[in-house]
Amino acid sequence: MSDRTGLFAGDDPFAIARRWLSEAEATEINDPNAIALATVDADGLPNSRMVLLKEIENDAFVFYTNYESAKAQEIEGAGKAAFVMHWKSLRRQVRVRGTVTREDGPQADAYYDSRSLKSRLGAWASKQSRPLDSRASLMAEVAKITATKGTKPARPPFWGGYRITPLEIEFWADGQFRLHDRFVWRRRNTADNWSVARLNP
Repeated sequence: MSDRTGLFAGDDPFAIARRWLSEAEATEINDPNAIALATVDADGLPNSRMVLLKEIENDAFVFYTNYESAKAQEIEGAGKAAFVMHWKSLRRQVRVRGTVTREDGPQADAYYDSRSLKSRLGAWASKQSRPLDSRASLMAEVAKITATKGTKPARPPFWGGYRITPLEIEFWADGQFRLHDRFVWRRRNTADNWSVARLNP
């Protein structure tokens, strides 16, 4: 089962996702790794926002955030999330739904240390998703953190990664006359093998 996009039913979906992202890096102007992350709050009301995907592992997708943010609180409450990664230049998208766990160890430390100093200090200064009096008060907090944390701040205890382990991955490629190519990989739990199907557009 294959199509003009090079998708094969027996392929590893994570390898396909990495390949598509690599191809997008050559064509997308900004942030080819941007994903629209969807969560639900305690009342079941959906929420979505753009974040940057930082790694496609052999069995999961990883991004980083403030653990006290709205998205993190919703993830912690539900234990599940979904995202879509769309590349307008390639007319392709990847949709993922799955369970979520924290990445709060050496891998998170290494990613935090790889960020620019200002971004690391900003992670300390921002009380993400909570009310802010003014831009000036935020910059004052950045200055305060800069004075106290120096040039080698450790990763904040309230900041780290989340790993989405998919139960479903769908690849979508634009087709003429809206006859798109869609393949979906599904499994009931993370221990199961994938089943693969082509979907109607």
